[in-house]
Amino acid sequence: MPLNAFKINVPSDHVASLEDRLRSAVWAAEPPFADPWEYGVPAEYLRQLTEYWLDRYDWSDQQAAMNRWQHLRGDVDGVVIHVVVEHGSGHSPVPLILTHGWPWTFWDFAKVIGPLAHPERFGGDSDDGFDVIVPSLPGSVFSPPPPRRIGWQQTAGLWVRLMDELGYDRFGAHGGDSGAFVTAQLAHEFPDRLIGGHLTYPALLNPAAQFTRDDFAPDELADFDGQRDPTTNMTHFLTHTLEPQTIGWALQDSPLGLAAWMLQRRAAWSDCKGNVENRFTKDDLITSFALYWLTNTVTSSLRFYADSFRSPWQPTHSGEPTLRAPIGIASFPKELSHVPRSVAERYANLVHWTRMPSGGHFAPMEEPQLLIGDLRDFFRPLRR
Repeated sequence: MPLNAFKINVPSDHVASLEDRLRSAVWAAEPPFADPWEYGVPAEYLRQLTEYWLDRYDWSDQQAAMNRWQHLRGDVDGVVIHVVVEHGSGHSPVPLILTHGWPWTFWDFAKVIGPLAHPERFGGDSDDGFDVIVPSLPGSVFSPPPPRRIGWQQTAGLWVRLMDELGYDRFGAHGGDSGAFVTAQLAHEFPDRLIGGHLTYPALLNPAAQFTRDDFAPDELADFDGQRDPTTNMTHFLTHTLEPQTIGWALQDSPLGLAAWMLQRRAAWSDCKGNVENRFTKDDLITSFALYWLTNTVTSSLRFYADSFRSPWQPTHSGEPTLRAPIGIASFPKELSHVPRSVAERYANLVHWTRMPSGGHFAPMEEPQLLIGDLRDFFRPLRR
């Protein structure tokens, strides 16, 4: 099955079923002595969000917004992949594949697709235009559960074949979260195909890339000292890697539970200063929850962790640097992890490094303009 035109069209009775489940949700008891967020997502905010979901949120509006872009779906090496394609402006737009993570979806790139493809419509130069390619990871939303084990290492190979299907020989890549690992694997395994790889999470891949606080330059210490407590990244990681199917039953059965599980990460990993709506609107949050529930892919999206991290990474070459294609890293201060520039230079062909003034783990949603500018700056000299 080749890549064919695809339109998002969730049946109305499925949307109604989701709303019925929210109305009949059984709410857990909450301790009266707890501070907000002390034990996780608090009832007060989750109730507010649920009331908005039922009374004011309109899935049909969100679906229409998504359908303004060109969607394709089809077989890529035996795996059905969904992808958004927006052909860019200018004389020679660079093909650029943007890869999301979890609890992201392809729609986390909604704010950057237009400006990257058509800079002149947003006050930029059309010569900075990209052909923007935004696939859904295998097993996420409109990419259905794959028929075999696929993690980020295998996804890189799928993306090469996807770009072959789209007619691109060489291309650029960007990613955050799991998408950063996919992008790094492209830079490691397929440097001849990659114009450049841009990361917001420092996925250097090489297990020898060890460092301490002393390795950070003085101007980098603020990001290191301000980064998230590593424990905030462990609860979901261990559960998704070791028991994705177990928790998947609960999350797919309960849209309220799914919302709480994903909301915790949006609040904990963003530069929201204690208020998640400083970075995401209620519609932003609910759409990400709904996409996973309405497509029945939350469990397969969690299995991506197991298939990515249960086995050690297997390099395809032993040379240095590990990431051979040109690499750019945008370091957002509230990202989950930071590496010293000196270490990145050792393990990657680092040609571009930016310390951002604000933003967290969800760069394209939190700081779209900063990300757009950095992608243009990184790829501009590589276009030659």
